[in-house]
Amino acid sequence: LNGQVKAEKNTSIELNPDQKKTALDLLTDKDLINRITQDINAIGVVGEDSNALVAYLACVSRKLDNPLAIMIQSTSAAGKSALKDSVLSLMPDNQQHKFAAMTGQSLYYMGEMDLKHNILAIAEEEGAHSASYALKLLQSEGEVSIASTGKNETTGDLETRTYQVEGPVMLMMTTTAIDVDEELMNRCLVLSVNESRQQTEAIHALQRKKRTLEGLQQKVKKQTVVEQHHHAQALLKPLAVINPYAEQLTFLSDKTRTRRDHEKYLTLIDSIALLHQYQRETKHLVEGQGITDYIEVTLEDIEIANQLAHDVLGRSLDELPPQTRKLLNLISDMVTDNCKVETIEQSDYRFSRKQIRDTTGWGNTQIRIHCDRLVDMEYLLVHRGQRGSCFEYELLYQHENEQYGKTLMKLIDAEKLKTLHTKNSSRGKDLQLAGPKRAQNGGLTAPKRGSKNPAKPDLTEVNDKKTEKCSEMHFKEEKKFLSSHGSIEG
Repeated sequence: LNGQVKAEKNTSIELNPDQKKTALDLLTDKDLINRITQDINAIGVVGEDSNALVAYLACVSRKLDNPLAIMIQSTSAAGKSALKDSVLSLMPDNQQHKFAAMTGQSLYYMGEMDLKHNILAIAEEEGAHSASYALKLLQSEGEVSIASTGKNETTGDLETRTYQVEGPVMLMMTTTAIDVDEELMNRCLVLSVNESRQQTEAIHALQRKKRTLEGLQQKVKKQTVVEQHHHAQALLKPLAVINPYAEQLTFLSDKTRTRRDHEKYLTLIDSIALLHQYQRETKHLVEGQGITDYIEVTLEDIEIANQLAHDVLGRSLDELPPQTRKLLNLISDMVTDNCKVETIEQSDYRFSRKQIRDTTGWGNTQIRIHCDRLVDMEYLLVHRGQRGSCFEYELLYQHENEQYGKTLMKLIDAEKLKTLHTKNSSRGKDLQLAGPKRAQNGGLTAPKRGSKNPAKPDLTEVNDKKTEKCSEMHFKEEKKFLSSHGSIEG
């Protein structure tokens, strides 16, 4: 079971019939995922469909026992705060807590705020740097506590007091930092904002559109969209989520940190299922005197999660931060183009940081930091740089991880998963009609397949038949013996 929760305080919103109807219209939409993407675009987000959808689903995961955490990373003015604020605007105000900064001890004294199954949003990770240890504990353990010394108001004596904050909590932060606490980062899904020129042009077009009559109409419509999502979120129940395909799922396992990333992947699937709860049958588990309501994951949920995981988790699992990876790809394109023009091999081409600046338009400080990391990770090789001479680099990268998003994940395809699940069902795991049939005919049908290792017959059934035959023979012999010496009754 995953996701069975029960909030201690009632934070639900009372909806009138019309509000409930519009909220259900959203939650029962057969194309709910695309509907959410369209609504996010309608409130002012452009070109960030995957990132915005993952952030939205992460907010939905607040109702689960192990919510997701989001870190939005980009350079200054790229739009990370706009993305965060837009997604949070679709969540109920009474289920989120926003802070610009947090001191090292502040989180321990938030017990009265009831963070349990709520959203904790921090404007900049740098503003919560001193509180990173407490945030990591809250994300991993689901609660944090501290023992502090205080003075007894009655006696004046010093005494130890315990302060505790209960989770779990869904965490969302942004950062412009290139180097972020690794322990905090591997607890989060890392979203990298699109910083391409095409994206900048799209944002400019949207900003100009806001000044038009159509922009005013969009502004009026935005409030309707926001209210509908608030009401829809209020109707979501904290149900448990069962994944009938869980044992057939696959994930990358060559790194220790994937133990956490695999849990993120499973939680992403659960979040998608939870969002679709009004399109699923609610089932009941009776255990002892308690009844637990739950819904089941479908193949469509897994397919959506796989698509998002390839975009998002692939970046989280990459050994390079998103911005460093982006610069590496830009450098690779530059080197490839120049090698074609000069008709030389990549290993013979040298370039400077100035060439990178001229090609990418990035600042010198950014390029220097990212290039130093690429040198450390052996993607670039320094050929000069001593005694005041300028640096010259050689590109060692050979596009071996060009498709790193898919190749690193090793996720099973939803269609293949459907086939595997069907095979398991045909063997009697789920379907009661098909299972016994295979058991009865196993010893007869297997040799006809021409296999070198034919299936073994059901030994239990064969032994039962042998026993039955032996009993019958024994009865006949006994009857024959008695008849020769008189009647059986005699």
